[in-house]
Amino acid sequence: MFDSIFTTVSESSDFTLENLLLALGVALVLGILISTVYMKTHKSGAPSQSFSITLVLLPAIITIIIMLVGNSVARAFSLAGAFSIIRFRSAPGDPKDITYVLFTMAAGLSCGMGFPLYGIIMAVILCGVTILLETFNFGKMKGEYKLLKITIPENLDYSNAFDDILQKYTSAYTRKKVRTTDLGSLYELQYSILARNDMSEKAFIDELRCRNGNLNISLVLDSSENEF
Repeated sequence: MFDSIFTTVSESSDFTLENLLLALGVALVLGILISTVYMKTHKSGAPSQSFSITLVLLPAIITIIIMLVGNSVARAFSLAGAFSIIRFRSAPGDPKDITYVLFTMAAGLSCGMGFPLYGIIMAVILCGVTILLETFNFGKMKGEYKLLKITIPENLDYSNAFDDILQKYTSAYTRKKVRTTDLGSLYELQYSILARNDMSEKAFIDELRCRNGNLNISLVLDSSENEF
């Protein structure tokens, strides 16, 4: 029985030491290339070191898995059962980060299946496209999302109280939340605003203060539209 198992594992002539080293070498080079592009094009804060290292190692790991599985259905099911024990617990990330993970997986698959040249061509083209899109700020809105918090007295109708001021200083705005403060004597309004590039923050806040009775106003910079 053990003889048959070992025969099945080694029956593929493609799984040799030379092929393994070549595939791993190409996968690591592609991982370094993709990780470098990620670090150079990452603009929202400092790039994560752990994620950058993951992008380097993931293609090599996928390559090893694909080469070990080969054409064996039994090994594929066994590998799926082993990986089902692992639970990945992480917060949802940036969609671009998820794209980079799929990118590195595709590079690892191409190397593991014996098509390193296709993997190199694919990686170079997609990295070039990524750099071009980031250089020309493709899809970026003209402005900056900010979180605006306005405290108002309870007798002020907040439905359209600040619409004229928001239309004057912002490109777009949405009221996200309304809550009471100070035992219900005050209201706090939270807006997601897309500030214009030429917006004067002081003039904007001064007009809001005149409207809300000089109560607290908070403007959070560099805020995502979903940060609530």
